[in-house]
Amino acid sequence: MGIPSRIRALRHDPTTWTSRFPALGTVLEAATLLILTVFFIFYGLVPIFGGAGLGLVGADEPRYAEVAREMLQRRDFITPYLWGRPWLEKPALYYWRAMFAFKEFGMHDWSARLPSASFAFVLVVLIYLHIRRFRRGGQLDAALITVSCAGIFSFARGASTDMQLAAPFCIGMLGWYAWYETDKKFWLFDLYFFVGAATLAKGPVAPVLALAIIFTFAALRREWAIIRRTFWGPGAALYLAMVLPWYIAVQRRNPNFLRVFFLQHNIERFATDRFHHEEALWYYFPIILLALTPWAVIAVAALWDAVRGSIAEWRARRAKYHYMGTFRAGDAFPEFLVLWAFIPVAFFSLSQSKLPGYILPSVPPLTILCGDYLNRMRERGLKPWLLILHAVLTGLLLTFAVLLPLHLQNPEAIPPIQAIIAGGMTGFAATIFILICVYRFGLKRLRIATMTPMVIILFYLFGVGPFFGIPAVAGTKRNITLIDLTYSARPLSRILDKIAEPGEPVAVLDVRRDVEYGLSFYRDHRVWDYERDGVPPEQHIVVVRDSSVGKLNRILKDRTYEPLFKYPAQNLTVFSVSARQ
Repeated sequence: MGIPSRIRALRHDPTTWTSRFPALGTVLEAATLLILTVFFIFYGLVPIFGGAGLGLVGADEPRYAEVAREMLQRRDFITPYLWGRPWLEKPALYYWRAMFAFKEFGMHDWSARLPSASFAFVLVVLIYLHIRRFRRGGQLDAALITVSCAGIFSFARGASTDMQLAAPFCIGMLGWYAWYETDKKFWLFDLYFFVGAATLAKGPVAPVLALAIIFTFAALRREWAIIRRTFWGPGAALYLAMVLPWYIAVQRRNPNFLRVFFLQHNIERFATDRFHHEEALWYYFPIILLALTPWAVIAVAALWDAVRGSIAEWRARRAKYHYMGTFRAGDAFPEFLVLWAFIPVAFFSLSQSKLPGYILPSVPPLTILCGDYLNRMRERGLKPWLLILHAVLTGLLLTFAVLLPLHLQNPEAIPPIQAIIAGGMTGFAATIFILICVYRFGLKRLRIATMTPMVIILFYLFGVGPFFGIPAVAGTKRNITLIDLTYSARPLSRILDKIAEPGEPVAVLDVRRDVEYGLSFYRDHRVWDYERDGVPPEQHIVVVRDSSVGKLNRILKDRTYEPLFKYPAQNLTVFSVSARQ
């Protein structure tokens, strides 16, 4: 074969490059992992990676960021403070990491999110390395599916404690299984160290879930000795050395810590609806499917395949013969991943308080199963109906993203038929693109074919400009997308900074909690709440929900006030209020 014909052969079969040059294949795989992981986690988050970004949203993000700022300003690493008062709902790991980010990069919303983003990055890389070490072949699929599913890259962008629990917990569970398979004590350090970190992130739920998964795994396999061997002196000493100093110190400084944290925010949060997050028993089933989007269809198929294989192997063990089938005889990894995915969902389904982030630890085992499943299906092929459903789901996701700006502009209205057709055609194009890529290049290209629409969605949601994202808001000098304008207090705070006098207070009336907390963080001063704090005696600005403007006549009966501007994106009106006479 001549040189030109060899080149044509390499072009026709790209896998030839990696088969003939293994080192090149490893470098290309690592580069693909790094580039896509950085993009999915950091694009639109950190300014150097581009995009307009999104201000802090919800009630939790601005509160947690504010706690970290106050701890840094006080130089207090023990007691979390929120607006000058101890805030004992959560342990300190997120606050410590956000304090470090603030000190290194300044007080920004994106630096408040770096703790979650960095943990998510480490989780994805370690999933890749673990699968490459113990289940070689599906490592890139498992890692890229993990980082591109909605649950992971969404919570990776949150200034919250959810990723602070999920990432170290999942790394610890992978370490435990590596110990189970190799019997090398080194891997047990992963379990104790990372579960210790998760305990500092959210409390006793981390060791409770870890023990439940390990105990159930040992019981089903009738390997009771592994429970005894898991309790390892050096590892336990490491765990206690990590966890106890802060818990003891915060209790000594705040005698009510045990009551507030353990009783109210652990036991009562689980057993009662005290915090008004009650949902139906089946609540987490659609949540887990949304978290796995766009890989939900493949993940369900992978889970079902793993469950069937685990049941068959369990029956074979009971019958005392070796099962030879989908998995090699004695392969316990799929069974372990199934239990790891199921137990957090079952545990929190029994809780009276339910929030989406609680079951984030169940997402990585499902994405790992998904990657392993696709790796095994490459030779046999994926069932056509399964591939079509997966492609349609991805297309629908792109359609939703295209129509999102119209929904943000007018949530009550149905989008125009032209927009619906355009969005549908965009989604249909993504569906056809995925099907053609897999038909032409094989199942190995499914990950790239699926991630291409996801990349487009992120460019669209967090980019700015007619070609790269939702158009910027007219008349603004900074990059502000419609999502930012609708869900964050950051754009409103920037307007108030321009019109408020130095030191002039800002108050709110009947606004959402995220508006109040967001304005407090961005203005670096707690805003007044008319209902809670009364009316400030000096001249001030008040932000009022449109439906509550009529209350001002009663509340400000001895004061004069005039409207400054309306903020229709969040149904707010801003007034200037005179000082008390």
